Amino acid sequence: MLQTDPTLHLMCGKIASGKSTLTTKLGAHPATIVIAEDTWLSALYADVMLSVADYVRCASKLRGIMGPHIVALLNAGMSVVLDFPANTVETRMWMRSLLDQTEAAHQLHVLDVPDALCLDRLRRRNVQTDHPFSVTETQYWQMSKYFVAPTPDEGFNIVLHTVEPDR
Repeated sequence: MLQTDPTLHLMCGKIASGKSTLTTKLGAHPATIVIAEDTWLSALYADVMLSVADYVRCASKLRGIMGPHIVALLNAGMSVVLDFPANTVETRMWMRSLLDQTEAAHQLHVLDVPDALCLDRLRRRNVQTDHPFSVTETQYWQMSKYFVAPTPDEGFNIVLHTVEPDR
């Protein structure tokens, strides 16, 4: 039986802040599906994503494809953990437009992690090679320039996750 209160979980945090790790934990709940941007982008566009501009173009296409599917899942009673970075006002507006087509609850998980820790995790992740994309430090800083923390006037239920440095 499906749960009666479907929830859309959204992730906001810089590269290597722990969004995918949190996504995995949230996705373990019953009647919950994870939709991970990196998995889909890698499968569909890995051969043409060579720059930040390529990422923006391909991610926009993916949002157009996934939006109706996400709405359908929520309206069918499933919870969705959306492992897409909710790091800009524009992206969050798209996510809000999905919610507006449903009766689903939502949580915007904001991962507040220092850049130094993100970069350390990124270096380790790149060495492990189990992530679909390898991101350079230069690309990290390029993408971080676009990060805009959500504000209360955006109307999201914000869940703040602060992280202590790894020991």
